[in-house]
Amino acid sequence: MDGILCIDKPGDHTSFDVVARVRGILKQRKVGHGGTLDPMATGVLPVFLGTATRCCDILPNEHKRYRAKVQLGAATDTQDCCGQITERLDVRLSERALREAMGAFEGGYLQQPPMYSAIQVGGQRLYDLARQGVEVAREKRAVSLYFLELSDFDEQQQTFTLEVECGKGTYVRTLCEDIARKAGSAAYLTSLRRTMSAGFTLGDCLTLEELTELAARGEVQQQLLPTERAFLGLPRVYLSPRQAVMLKNGVKLSAQRMKCQTDAGPVSVYGWQEGFLAVGELNRESGLLEKVKLFCGRD
Repeated sequence: MDGILCIDKPGDHTSFDVVARVRGILKQRKVGHGGTLDPMATGVLPVFLGTATRCCDILPNEHKRYRAKVQLGAATDTQDCCGQITERLDVRLSERALREAMGAFEGGYLQQPPMYSAIQVGGQRLYDLARQGVEVAREKRAVSLYFLELSDFDEQQQTFTLEVECGKGTYVRTLCEDIARKAGSAAYLTSLRRTMSAGFTLGDCLTLEELTELAARGEVQQQLLPTERAFLGLPRVYLSPRQAVMLKNGVKLSAQRMKCQTDAGPVSVYGWQEGFLAVGELNRESGLLEKVKLFCGRD
């Protein structure tokens, strides 16, 4: 079985747990996922089956969208409700103060990754060090914010909801705490739901329970999304039948001899007869199609 299933990840599962469940439900070994979600988070988790697992590390659309619910006035060691309270502040923010603080983050900023993250420092995961009570220096990294909106604010309860669209490497729980600190308070996530990832939305998703029912009826194949859905935003290259055979045999093709919509950069590759075949990169200097990853072969 080759293709993509979007799973609405439940809050009591890690992303790896979801992959393991899908393997068990479908009785299929070759399963991977794109875009890890924290265990407490829910929402869009693209899951790749068979030959589609080859695109796990080359997804071109790295934008993700989240709905984050936040509690003001306290901080935790994990920056979410799963951690231990480390600080309480007797500060009450107004909606105006919160919106003014948010203005400093529009477009993006330099973000310090949290200790509870999978980033490696000196060969060790930060979350492993954090669990040992060790804190190390972390270099700030530029993160991109394409959309940041306050959709709800409860001044009495000191809670708010953010809608965030961001680029790769952004920690939304850190963003929420940083905004609160800018406004003079502290904060932690109470819930996080991913509503879009790599161009897939909640409307594309199945729950694990729905997947189990479909598998029992033998109807999973009809729900599979084609692998090329992950690359719809890329320019296309079209190959003749002869060129398609050459590509499958590892020959680097000349861009001048293909029908191209661009002269450089990442592209999706189609055969006039076969349909979607691969992704690759047109090199302007060499004039060749390079870094090709085929999706038309057998696993």
